[in-house]
Amino acid sequence: MPTMAWTWIILALALLAYILQKYWAWKINNKKKKLPPGPRGFPIFGHLHMLGELPHQDLHKLAQKHGPIMHLRLGMVPAFVVSSPQAAELFLKTHDLVFASRPLNEFSNNIKINSFKSMRKEELDLLIKFIQGAARDQVAVDLSAKVSSLSADMSCRLVFGKKYMDEDFDERGFNSGLTKRMKAVSKIFDDFLEKIIDEHVQSKEKNKSKDFVDVMLGFMGSEESEYRIERPNIKAIILDMLAASMDTSATAIDWILTELIKHPRIMKKVQKELENMVGLERMVQESDLDSLEYLDIVVKETMRLHPVAPLLIPHEAMEDCTINGYHIPRKSRILINVWAIGRDPSVWHEPEKFFPERSCPGMQYGLTVVQLVVAQLVHCFDWELPNDMLPTELDMTEEFGLTTPRAQHLLVVPTYRLHK
Repeated sequence: MPTMAWTWIILALALLAYILQKYWAWKINNKKKKLPPGPRGFPIFGHLHMLGELPHQDLHKLAQKHGPIMHLRLGMVPAFVVSSPQAAELFLKTHDLVFASRPLNEFSNNIKINSFKSMRKEELDLLIKFIQGAARDQVAVDLSAKVSSLSADMSCRLVFGKKYMDEDFDERGFNSGLTKRMKAVSKIFDDFLEKIIDEHVQSKEKNKSKDFVDVMLGFMGSEESEYRIERPNIKAIILDMLAASMDTSATAIDWILTELIKHPRIMKKVQKELENMVGLERMVQESDLDSLEYLDIVVKETMRLHPVAPLLIPHEAMEDCTINGYHIPRKSRILINVWAIGRDPSVWHEPEKFFPERSCPGMQYGLTVVQLVVAQLVHCFDWELPNDMLPTELDMTEEFGLTTPRAQHLLVVPTYRLHK
């Protein structure tokens, strides 16, 4: 065997020995302290082999066996999975100084969501007109795709001040697996974002309404602001905002409409409330939303069953601490399984059942866009599944990613129901 090959083998064995030594040292050190229960894993790989395409569901099944605070290792990284509301409160409220950090609000304070009311109305009106055409022709609409495009257009106008065509900005890169593609197209995104920032710098003096990029440029080079940011920071924030805002709203709307179409009785109750509060002579306005109480609990019940982000962004323990008698080592990852919490049978009666009347105390969502889009689509149209498909035959399979959308697009045939 060539000398070079032996060198690589020796280096690999040395690295493996080092990793195993660190692993056993960590295990011996923590054996003296009581860790939460968990399944048996492998050295180095930990419990990664137990997580499939839908890790939140796999973690839920493991938690049913090992308890609401469960110890795992993601490779060599110790992790603790939290799967009940009581346990989540211990980590995020009782011991919040150890596990939680406070987000900065200065950006959001400088850009008021209500100032974009007319923009939301314009974009939603365009969607309604498109669906009216489909209703006249009695053809099926890919509602998932249309809602995704609506969310992308609203997000672009909020962040950039205008919509961008496919040749400038491929919205599907954000709506389906952004992180998987990011490295491959990073140069394209970087050039695009540079172009966006340059356009805003050049139009800074012109009389136009502020969008999010304008607000961030105001912080760049500002002597008065506590927070100083540069162009790379702005580009990173833009990517985060687009990925989050496009995915979250579209996914939530898609699941709400799916549950309503699957449950015609509940759909009729929402439509009846809209008829009583709004009437059939006009479309829904944002000012109507506060009076739509049944719609509100439908949204909350859907968010319980289908949280947009089933696993919260991981927290990290900044120091050793003890929770519920268990030792949580410093630098451990904490995963809050919101999907499992929404299905906790000790909290929810028949947790797998879609039942808005149960109400969800304490669940608050600032989802104006989600409520408005759902209200408008349900108020303006009746919906039927194509090819004589029954509501009970709807595929409710999830797809894991930045968010957890439906695996299959929602195809439905609309019928216009307003008198105007």
